[in-house]
Amino acid sequence: MKNNRKNRMAFQEHSFWQSYSDMMAALLLTFTLIIAITLSIYRQKTTDLEQTRRELDIAQADLDQSRTELEQYEAYLEQSQAEIQKSNEELQRTLTELQEANAYSQMTQAELAQAYAEIANARAELAQANTNMDSAKAELAATKSELQNIVGIRTDIIQELQNTFSNSSMQVDAQTGSITFSSDVLFRYNSAKLTTESKTTLKEIIPLYLAVLLQDSYRPYIAEIIIEGHTDTDGSYQGNMELSYNRANAVAAFCQDSKNGLSLDKIEQLRQLLTVNGRSYSDPVYQEGTTDINMAASRRVEIKFRLREDEMINKITDILNRP
Repeated sequence: MKNNRKNRMAFQEHSFWQSYSDMMAALLLTFTLIIAITLSIYRQKTTDLEQTRRELDIAQADLDQSRTELEQYEAYLEQSQAEIQKSNEELQRTLTELQEANAYSQMTQAELAQAYAEIANARAELAQANTNMDSAKAELAATKSELQNIVGIRTDIIQELQNTFSNSSMQVDAQTGSITFSSDVLFRYNSAKLTTESKTTLKEIIPLYLAVLLQDSYRPYIAEIIIEGHTDTDGSYQGNMELSYNRANAVAAFCQDSKNGLSLDKIEQLRQLLTVNGRSYSDPVYQEGTTDINMAASRRVEIKFRLREDEMINKITDILNRP
């Protein structure tokens, strides 16, 4: 029993230590396993932490970049706001100008309408001016043709007058076609009454001269038949004016007397053209080659004519001066 007890005690003692050893081994294993697990967890956490730190660094970098971009965007936004403000101001100014332009446009509508009306009037005036110009050209051409005819008529009349008086002592002026009577032949000194001898002379000359001027081929071109009296420089201008006119008028009265060679029809035609002038001593005759007055030659009565060329020239001048 004692041996059994000793064996049992020995076995129990051995079992205790063995259990203790196993327990310690289990504890150690557990501790080792815990450490291994802890180290594994630590390494994993460290790795995760490093990964997290790297991700954090990347996120920080991204954040910094985003902050930089945000600052740039804010600067851009401020610049854009300034540009928008400037654009708004320009837009407002443009709107104001547009409103002013619109108001001006409204105001100028009446002016534009008036301008159109003025243009229409100007066109009408231009058309009228062209019509007037065409009419004036036609009139000018007709007048020019008539003037050329008149120039030729003057030559024909003078030539016929010279032929008419070719066998007479009466001289026809080759330039003007006038004839001249000496007052000493027609009148006594300081008298305006025709002498008997002068009437005979006038009766021979006057009908021949006027017959040429009053014939049908020439009469339409005759503007005026002029009987003009002249004196010398003796006496006053006014006294000589009356004397020169009275002498010219005496010759005119003689021409209008049907007893002196002209028919009543010719006399009537003559009266429509006749002009009587007194010139006193305003147009004296001078001694040839000198400035001395030829007193005898200055005392005279001239009969001359004026063609319508003066009217034609004036007519052409009027046509050319038309606006």
